[in-house]
Amino acid sequence: MSALSKDETTSETTKNTPFLRISRLTKKFGDFVALNDVSLDVNEGEFVCFLGPSGCGKTTFLRAIAGLDIQTSGTVEQANVDISALPPSERDFGIVFQSYALFPNLTVEKNVSFGLENQKIPRSDIKKRVDELLELVGLPEQETKFPSQLSGGQQQRIALARAIATSPGLLLLDEPLSALDAKVRAYLRHEIKTLQRRLGVTTIMVTHDQEEALTMADRIVVMNQGAIDQIGTPTEIYREPKTLFVADFIGAMNQVKGRVVSSSSVSLGSLELKCRDHELPVGQEAVIAIRPEDIVPHKKIENSSPQSGNSFNVKVEEMEFLGSFWRVQLSDELLEGAHLIVDLSINIVLQMNIDAGNQISIDLPPDRLWVFNPASEE
Repeated sequence: MSALSKDETTSETTKNTPFLRISRLTKKFGDFVALNDVSLDVNEGEFVCFLGPSGCGKTTFLRAIAGLDIQTSGTVEQANVDISALPPSERDFGIVFQSYALFPNLTVEKNVSFGLENQKIPRSDIKKRVDELLELVGLPEQETKFPSQLSGGQQQRIALARAIATSPGLLLLDEPLSALDAKVRAYLRHEIKTLQRRLGVTTIMVTHDQEEALTMADRIVVMNQGAIDQIGTPTEIYREPKTLFVADFIGAMNQVKGRVVSSSSVSLGSLELKCRDHELPVGQEAVIAIRPEDIVPHKKIENSSPQSGNSFNVKVEEMEFLGSFWRVQLSDELLEGAHLIVDLSINIVLQMNIDAGNQISIDLPPDRLWVFNPASEE
């Protein structure tokens, strides 16, 4: 096989280099550390969500990438160019804010064309581009309206059209859907993701809504207290949480106190349960965690049968109907005061005749039973 030419080598290197590279970014406001030595690589065309509670640093992270809040230390590279010290006007991005930030005194056409006019593009080309963009976001023939004449969802789509008008290399979305009602949010989630895939634009979105992150992102960056707790695909973040914080923040999670018996077992009340392998020392207190949908219901074990291991009888304490499923609260003397929540389909509840006050048997699959350190949340 012949050696690669210089041009081919350069092309291959560029292909394998992340489009956006953030290295050891720190941002301080006085003595407060908003970002603490965070690093992240984002590939070209990727949709990445920064997810976390209020005050975790996700918006500060986005603003540092945009140059709206220059970092205290660390570097930001985009397309192999160090942009760490560049002002926002010299960076290649479009941005959409939660508040839409449309110019109220300008028509839809003028709002969308604002960035294009600053580039001194011929008027005929601007008109053609605006028409294309309005068609793209599903709002053709709306160019003469003012923002006040549009719904919140329509305004956000106009803000999106304006952000991509100049064909930026990077699209930044700062909680773009949080001001909208649930039905519009669900619709726009799909629309934004479809549009992003069609354009192939590298996108970073800030959100505190786990459902948005799980449905839209290629990868999720879970943030906590100015640092990154975990980076992974939606499936990895949900099914393989690395810390107690991630396990608790993403989706519903049972958390009960137990004690480590071995590297693959833990005690819960008077039960000894097999669990996922962990590195906590024998005898240490631990948090045992399992998702409600991972608990498997069975018919009641006969009292003459031994109740040990991961299968045992429990009492149905309460049942909450949540439309597509029942959320059932369980307890038993074996658990010594601990309660477990299990999510069951309507069909399972009917087939097994599950009702408050009844007894059923449950199985806690060892590969879905997590053990975390309660002190360090690791």
